[in-house]
Amino acid sequence: MSDEQNGQTPQAAGGTAPDGGTPPGAQQPPRYGEYAPGYGQQPPVYGQQPPGYGQQPPMYGQQPPGYGQQQPPAWQQQPAWQQNSGPYGQQPGWAPPPKPGLIPLRPMSFGTLIGAPFQALRRNPKITVGAALLLQGIPTILVTVVLAGAMYFLLERVVNSDASDRNTLLAGAIGGSVVLGLLSIVVSAISGALLQGVVVGEVARETLGEKLTFRSLWQLVRGRIGALIGWTFLVSFAWFVAIALVVAVVVALAALGGPAGVVGAVAVGILGGFGMVALAIWINTKIALVPSAIVLERLRIGEAVARSWRLTNGYFWKSFGLIALIGVIVYAVTQIVATPFGLIGGMIGGIFAPTSLSTDDPSSFTQIFVGQLGISALSSVVSAVVGAIGSVVETAAVSLLYIDLRMRKEGLDLQLVRFVEARQTGQELPDPYVVPAPTAPTAAPPWPGS
Repeated sequence: MSDEQNGQTPQAAGGTAPDGGTPPGAQQPPRYGEYAPGYGQQPPVYGQQPPGYGQQPPMYGQQPPGYGQQQPPAWQQQPAWQQNSGPYGQQPGWAPPPKPGLIPLRPMSFGTLIGAPFQALRRNPKITVGAALLLQGIPTILVTVVLAGAMYFLLERVVNSDASDRNTLLAGAIGGSVVLGLLSIVVSAISGALLQGVVVGEVARETLGEKLTFRSLWQLVRGRIGALIGWTFLVSFAWFVAIALVVAVVVALAALGGPAGVVGAVAVGILGGFGMVALAIWINTKIALVPSAIVLERLRIGEAVARSWRLTNGYFWKSFGLIALIGVIVYAVTQIVATPFGLIGGMIGGIFAPTSLSTDDPSSFTQIFVGQLGISALSSVVSAVVGAIGSVVETAAVSLLYIDLRMRKEGLDLQLVRFVEARQTGQELPDPYVVPAPTAPTAAPPWPGS
């Protein structure tokens, strides 16, 4: 059959030219089972770029746009390096600092430092409130009851004694009151030191998300109780000596007599009083972190004093503001609770024995004294309980201030995050609060031939 009979030319049939070559512009015929090029596609509009022109190939793991969806213009598309990131300004994979327990593991704002101590009181009340009542509340109540009973016994002897023996018994009552007052100070200092150690350890462990029992917490801090008690007595003795020196100077000037001595005594008393207040604010703020350093870093007293002094450098007013504000809040709550008992004690004499002061019968005075003493003891018991809980809040605030300053100055937050992450994976790391001792640098080996 000829080409004329088929009605096709060799070029139209996709064959070769008479000379055996492929004509220019001709396309190869599709193989068996293949579609011809351009099958099913619409011809491009004049002036429009072909699809895919100037576009980057899709990144690995990205799905192409679905069927029937139109892709936004290039100027509206998000860059590839931002497609897996979070909101604007965040790096890909960024997450906020974890909060495994009491506080987020980052430097804290002043508001967080104010609210976190009260949260510590609520998170584990068996430890915080229980320790407050066991270590400070109950000893204070016992001392109050003993003092009230001893004062009643001594003053009753003075009131019911003869006129000739009254001065001697009064001197004995004053001496006994001084001894009982010193005993109450000693018991208060010891109980306060015990409570400080437990609360500091509890706040440090609550920050890491741990909830220890009282037995475990006591085993953790019992080795530092002696240093805490020693520090409490040392501070109390130092301030007692300082106040005694000022009082001695005032008394010595007043004893000189004359206008100059009186003026000098008054001037020293006023200036010394204001000076002692300013010195107490400055010194007590600078050494406020000593109990935390003793318990958490296991330092000796001298090292803990230097540590507290360094940490508060540059943050004096923040430290003083936090301590003062927490103290004012605790004092206000204590007075609100204890004031009604004082008012009742003042009115009880006028209610039950209105003529006691105008009569010579000593029994009526004894009734008034016993009633007022009982109300005062009850008020002291309530104040002791509220004060013990307030001591927990104050100690927790100072402990959080210590942790915050170490975060700001030493990057303690990074160590705490590393510790929490390692604990979640089952690893064991050393205590993050303990500062490792500096290691001595090793000597470099000598050069060959030296």
